[in-house]
Amino acid sequence: MSEVSTLRLLLLRGMYLLIAVGLGLTLWPSILFPTGTAADPHSVIRALLGGLSLMCLLGLRYPLRMLPLLLFELAWKVIWVVATALPAWRAGTLDAYGSETLFACLMGVVLVPLALPWGYVWRHYVLARGEPWRARVRPLP
Repeated sequence: MSEVSTLRLLLLRGMYLLIAVGLGLTLWPSILFPTGTAADPHSVIRALLGGLSLMCLLGLRYPLRMLPLLLFELAWKVIWVVATALPAWRAGTLDAYGSETLFACLMGVVLVPLALPWGYVWRHYVLARGEPWRARVRPLP
C-alpha cells in the first residue's frame, strides 16, 4: 500500500462513497420499488448502475483493488459525453434529461481523474506483465 499516499487512498474512498451514496439515493428506490416492466429499457441501466453502486462499497475497503470500477466509470462517462451528449448539444437537440445527465457525467469526468493514482494505474495496468492465458499445470509428485 505504500505505493499510494494516504491522501490518495482517502480521495479514492471518497469517490467510491460519492458514487455509492449518489446512486443509492437516486437509483435504489426505483430498483427496490419498480414501476415499469421488464421491457423497460431503463431497467437494464438501473441494474447495471445498481451493481456498480454495490461494488463501490467494496472500494471503501479495497480502494486499489477496485480501481477498475473507477476506470469503468470514467470510460463510460467520457464515451457518453463525446458520442451522445456533445453531438446533441451542438445540434441543439439536448433535452432536459440530457442536460441533467451531461452535468452529472461531466462531474465524473472531472472528479474521477483527480482521485485516480495515475502512476499506480500506469505501473499496474499498463507496464505490468499480463496474466498467462492458461494455467501452468504442475506434475503431481
